[in-house]
Amino acid sequence: MALEKMRQRWEAILQPMLRTFSSFSPITITWIALPFGLAGGLLAMYAPDEATGGWWMLGGAVMIGLAMLFDGLDGSLARAKGEVTRWGDYLDHTIDRILDAAWVVCISASVFVNDLVLGFAAAFFTLLGSYMGTQAQAVAGSRNYRGFSRADRTVLTLLALISMGVMLLAGWSIDATYVGWYDHINVNPLSLIVFISALGGLWTFFVRFLQAQREIRAIDAADPLPQPNAVGGNESSD
Repeated sequence: MALEKMRQRWEAILQPMLRTFSSFSPITITWIALPFGLAGGLLAMYAPDEATGGWWMLGGAVMIGLAMLFDGLDGSLARAKGEVTRWGDYLDHTIDRILDAAWVVCISASVFVNDLVLGFAAAFFTLLGSYMGTQAQAVAGSRNYRGFSRADRTVLTLLALISMGVMLLAGWSIDATYVGWYDHINVNPLSLIVFISALGGLWTFFVRFLQAQREIRAIDAADPLPQPNAVGGNESSD
């Protein structure tokens, strides 16, 4: 997606910050993103349905924005310092998945959505889409970023929080609900991002599965795996 393609440009913007955080370990920067991200989710979760809740939403957006900043900084810092490690990459992906799930569940638990079943379903599909990317990397050796990427989802989540915050501060509301099973949920920026996360995760799963299928089958054709137990194979005998 378009936002994922801006990754290199984003890292270029972060370059001036590297000097400020040059004394920090990249692993430390990775860990710092976690509390900021969780704080953002909790602010959205407990925001009251009144004007003051708007400040909670904007505060949540700031916290998630800071989590994104540190998440983008750790890799750049590791490369700049020559401290790129497998553990750092693993930890970064782990915290990303924790925050991805926490944000959508927290938003779904807020009074503006109030449907945890939908939230956990959205979190499941979100993680499923992410899993396909990392699993393709583990098997084929190349990361698959197709579909509804984390960058797309996180930026839209920020926009949803900001929009909801402005609506609460201004006293605006949308007098509409969804249809069918979800006729108890009001239409608003937060409920929209939960549905978008769920559908985007499911779409990403299929897109990445099909892409990985083609790549992995091509690798199998070019370099088949050894078949030690196959009938007629080369087996040593005593």
